[in-house]
Amino acid sequence: MNSHVARTAVVPGKSWYLIYCKPRAENTALTHLDRQNYTCYLPMLRVTRKVRGKLTDRIEPMFPRYLFISLDTQTDNWAPIRSTVGVTHLVRFGVEPTVVPDSLIQTLMDRENEEGLQCPPRRHFEKGEAVRIYEGPFKDYEGIFVARSSNERVIILLEILGKKSRIAINPTNLTHHSGSRRTGS
Repeated sequence: MNSHVARTAVVPGKSWYLIYCKPRAENTALTHLDRQNYTCYLPMLRVTRKVRGKLTDRIEPMFPRYLFISLDTQTDNWAPIRSTVGVTHLVRFGVEPTVVPDSLIQTLMDRENEEGLQCPPRRHFEKGEAVRIYEGPFKDYEGIFVARSSNERVIILLEILGKKSRIAINPTNLTHHSGSRRTGS
């Protein structure tokens, strides 16, 4: 996927920078930068999206419109980057390009699975903890975390129309809620 990326973020004499790409052109920019022998990194992740009423898994950039590039300020020629297909510009604060810490790149690389896809840390909920649903048909409902039923589902307790109900939900649709332990909206 990223042919010129070493599995370590630390490259002696080089720093990581951020490139802003044209919409949905991250892979195009990566391909063309790779052809010019630049070391680039584009973290990808598997997401589930609703397409024409059906849930489908897709592989997408973790940071839409952005990719990372490793450059030496003394020896690398930066001029071709701006005119590379798919690239809009290097991200800058003022006149200087923004340096991305090696530790951030290393953390992203370390979170990749064997397919080269990001494996975000699993959300951890404690039994009895207040949670809020932020996506799906029960959006904005508050509930109580009951148990994890599998890698893909958790059980939460909601109060709907005055009745307590247990529902199974994808944990990616939940967030910790610091409010009271009331259920329902």
